[in-house]
Amino acid sequence: MSFVVYVPNDSSAVSLGADRVAAAIASEANHRGIDITLIRNGSHGMFWLEPLVEVATAEGRIGYGPVQVSDVASLFDANFLQGGTHDLSLGIVEEIPYLKKQQRLTFARIGKTDPVSLDDYLANDGYKGLKNALAMSQADIVKNVTDSGLRGRGGAAFPTGIKWNTVLNTPSEQKYIICNADEGDSGTFSDRMVMEGDPFVLVEGMTIAGIAVGATQGYIYLRVEYPHAHLALNTAIAKAYEAGYLGNDIQGSGKAFHLEVRLGAGAYICGEETSLMESLEGKRGLVRFKPPLPAISGLFGKPTVVNNVISLASVPIILDKGGEYYRDFGMGRSRGTLPLQLAGNIKHGGLVEMAFGLTLRELLYDFGGGSATGRPIKAVQVGGPLGAYLPESQFDTPLDYEAFAANWTVLGHGGVVVFDDTVDMAEMAKYSMEFCAIESCGKCTPCRIGSTRGYEVMDEIINGRNLDKNIVLLRDLCNTLLNGSLCALGGMTPYPVLSALNHFPEDFGIADKADAA
Repeated sequence: MSFVVYVPNDSSAVSLGADRVAAAIASEANHRGIDITLIRNGSHGMFWLEPLVEVATAEGRIGYGPVQVSDVASLFDANFLQGGTHDLSLGIVEEIPYLKKQQRLTFARIGKTDPVSLDDYLANDGYKGLKNALAMSQADIVKNVTDSGLRGRGGAAFPTGIKWNTVLNTPSEQKYIICNADEGDSGTFSDRMVMEGDPFVLVEGMTIAGIAVGATQGYIYLRVEYPHAHLALNTAIAKAYEAGYLGNDIQGSGKAFHLEVRLGAGAYICGEETSLMESLEGKRGLVRFKPPLPAISGLFGKPTVVNNVISLASVPIILDKGGEYYRDFGMGRSRGTLPLQLAGNIKHGGLVEMAFGLTLRELLYDFGGGSATGRPIKAVQVGGPLGAYLPESQFDTPLDYEAFAANWTVLGHGGVVVFDDTVDMAEMAKYSMEFCAIESCGKCTPCRIGSTRGYEVMDEIINGRNLDKNIVLLRDLCNTLLNGSLCALGGMTPYPVLSALNHFPEDFGIADKADAA
């Protein structure tokens, strides 16, 4: 009798010892003469339980975690291969409340399957979307995506269908699909989890996009800091070519799409779509003036779809289930689901995929369990290093693009970084200016010079020098950055700075909020 054991190969799990645990389980099974099949699956995103070991039983997959090498022998002694009780027992993994309460569409397979097994992917609804797309007209594919209400999940939240429709209707002998996989925002990891845990869904989504708009070449622009994702993507792409899901004649349809991975070199600015295209063309990553829009004149001057990983990974289920199915999740103009990433000072950090409309408070406490230190949560930064800091008074804001915009905040890529009441928000504002100064491409003066002057002004404020003068100067600098920067790096740096100043004036040495204005 052979037992099936799952140990994640997600890089977060690996960083916590998953490779060593997997090797120890294989060694112990061999020593005891027990036949096991060891599958390296993706992570379910419950990082406080990693490495999470699962065993397949008649009742379902039973979990144990977090498992260390020193626990392996006792797990065998407790007969864990048949679901035996152990101090690390978690019961049926799908019944763990953190996971059970979620609405997983894009992440439906992640954690369940071998990420680079095409057979696993096909057995779990893989390539159903592409099959439907191949039987549809290009306009109908785009209509399904438009009807779904899918908006860019990289931060800008631009309607995906409009972008695709523009590329479709722009005549050109060559068009391109680019996946922006340069996930550089602090506290974000959903793109990485998709690429490591279900790379075929991204390959399928990009293939559908190519067929929809008439693009025959795709590029995944991957941040160099993701070696595990690089390996998984290249393995999946090779298998897709071998099985006829990529190439000159996709599944005998006569339609072509080719795909390759290109590595970035660690520049945050290359997460901006025009800098990314400059980098892909072999140039220095500098922001382009717009117009023209990439959908009309993008990579090498050709019509180009540029979408984020989560946007493209959401496309297969839309083409499988239909645009209306996806649209039924969410609220207002924010349709479908958003993978939210809980990081920072949080008890249960990890990935939560839910329909738009969940409140920040529900996310922080019902899923996150409050701060890891047990102290009150003072502030939460949503949307990466350029996102605003939300105080406790705004924790009941629904996770919705328009609701966040009404509070002068951004939902962005769904990264949520938590701080308890020991944080100094003036120092965080100073860091935001420093981050912008370091990562600026240098093309426009407001971003290049404004952020450097902003860092200096924040240093003066933190040291209590000329507060009346320097607070006014800080606001003036932020106004210049906001209205004069060429791209969102400079244009959004005021969000964390001003939100920190407005909501936490006491950290800036100001006794009254009125004085902070």
